[in-house]
Amino acid sequence: MTDKIRVVLAEDQRMVLDALATLLELEGDIAVVAKAHDGRAALAAVQLNKPDVFVTDIEMPELTGLDVVRQIKGQTPTRAVILTTFARAGYLRKALEAGASAYVLKSRPARDLADVVRRVHRGARVIDPELAAEAIGEVDPLTDRERQVLRLTARGLSTGDIAVELRLSPGTVRNYLSESIDKLSASNRFDAARIAREKGWL
Repeated sequence: MTDKIRVVLAEDQRMVLDALATLLELEGDIAVVAKAHDGRAALAAVQLNKPDVFVTDIEMPELTGLDVVRQIKGQTPTRAVILTTFARAGYLRKALEAGASAYVLKSRPARDLADVVRRVHRGARVIDPELAAEAIGEVDPLTDRERQVLRLTARGLSTGDIAVELRLSPGTVRNYLSESIDKLSASNRFDAARIAREKGWL
């Protein structure tokens, strides 16, 4: 096994996780050394096995895939591949900032994953070309404070609760929400939070 590319897989849908593991194990030069269906288990598996490549979904229980990638960055020589349905420039930017070496969409042919693992293991960065172009062209218009307010809105907090949480006046919170709604061409604050989350800006 020492001459094989050692991989840890993380995916919260167990059927998908098992299918990916089976797919990669069919390759003669790749060995799946651990599987995890939540973020904490994935973090533990990477820290224990120190694989060459860590393949993970973004949305998982306990910790997100991006949380795990951030935590292992600098701890191990493991290279990370994000495998996701989120074809959003904001998520791509977050993944790269977290330390991921690849951002691959689940809509790609399954056989492509093994090739991505090999390329990342060799030190390459793999990003869907169309998504990369979108990331360059699409700029997050929100300020840090506007993002904070929208995150709390997405959690269901009222304007008053957000004001208490951020130690702002209710009027100031309303101003931030109004600015966010205008910038995102949203119909209301909840729509603004939804749009920002879908674009990966929260």
